[in-house]
Amino acid sequence: MAASTAVAGPHWLAKDPSKRWTEVLFLAYSPFWIIWALVLLVPFQLYEYCGNYGYMLIGLSCAAPTVLLPLFITCKADQGKAMWQRFWVKANIWIAVFSFIGNYFWTHYFYKVLGASYTFVSWRLNDVPITLYLMTHGYFCFYHALSNILLRRVQTGLAKSSWLVRRGAMALVVFALSYATAYAETLTIAHFPYYSFVDRDKMYTVGSLFYAIYFFVSFPMFYRMDEYPQKRGSKWTPSEAALDALAAGMLVTILLDLWRISLGGIVEAKDRGLPWM
Repeated sequence: MAASTAVAGPHWLAKDPSKRWTEVLFLAYSPFWIIWALVLLVPFQLYEYCGNYGYMLIGLSCAAPTVLLPLFITCKADQGKAMWQRFWVKANIWIAVFSFIGNYFWTHYFYKVLGASYTFVSWRLNDVPITLYLMTHGYFCFYHALSNILLRRVQTGLAKSSWLVRRGAMALVVFALSYATAYAETLTIAHFPYYSFVDRDKMYTVGSLFYAIYFFVSFPMFYRMDEYPQKRGSKWTPSEAALDALAAGMLVTILLDLWRISLGGIVEAKDRGLPWM
């Protein structure tokens, strides 16, 4: 059954039509929030006019389309399917769980290790602006749809190569893409004055590597979802997507804490008058 629903196409497209459609949708809508956030909001300092409600609307404008658009624009492959069988539902669940963990828990590593702080007015949950929970969901849907396409292109392009070559290439691409993603995000918000660090230069370089740990884990794990239904014998369920995201979150937490106890961070180094990294 899984094989019969596969659709042939370029090597970067998912064979499963539901997954293919979801990835394209996430990529297609992302330029709108990118333009809104990076071309209008920050350069024109519109954030100065935002309060609790304004920032909440900004967060919703990033996250809501990942759920609302598929409800009103149904792909042919999903027609007649139960909601829980549609890939966009499972993808949103995975990203929602992972991004919630990232904001609720890992933001405090940014506070402690990197000396980061958010000073804009916003409702907060665990001392993290709620708008960031929403914005992260939109960001991560974009990042992971893009990473899926790039990882698939590498894997299919090296299909005839040895296992070692394929794994090595995938690991290299995951590392490069993760660091580039973390660095680019840090750089693009450099002119937002209410997100600051004790050492911005270090944040761009070493701090981006710390942030990239999120994606070292999440990019390859998210890629697996409904990518090999023939080998697996079935497609993922929403509960499996949630459990996988929880597992990814635990692994990232371990890696971040290993960094904290072994390398420390900017804050401790500054307090002791020592260079960091």
